[in-house]
Amino acid sequence: QVRMVESGGGLVQPGGSLRLSCVASGTRFSISAMGWYRQSPEKQRELVASIIGGRTNYADFVRGRFTISRDGAKNTFYLQMNNLKPEDTAVYSCNGRIGDQNYWGQGTQVTVSS
Repeated sequence: QVRMVESGGGLVQPGGSLRLSCVASGTRFSISAMGWYRQSPEKQRELVASIIGGRTNYADFVRGRFTISRDGAKNTFYLQMNNLKPEDTAVYSCNGRIGDQNYWGQGTQVTVSS
């Protein structure tokens, strides 16, 4: 059974940094595309960043602050988040595509507050 498991969330002060990880397990196939999403009580789920092949894409509200990357050998993806703002507070989830299936993780809470 394929599982996507996020980690790395937590409480951080404004201006701080966190690195989220998303590990795919239960498959011997590589993830062909992957995205980080976030959702807060005030907003619908929104795409934060994605990586397809070697191409990355960012939402305007994180461009220049967040970086998505992958370790293909480990089937692991990362989201480096710098200069965090209170409005970045949300549950962050990863979605990975393997073959023609998409898999979601359970999410990890990121709270930016002083």
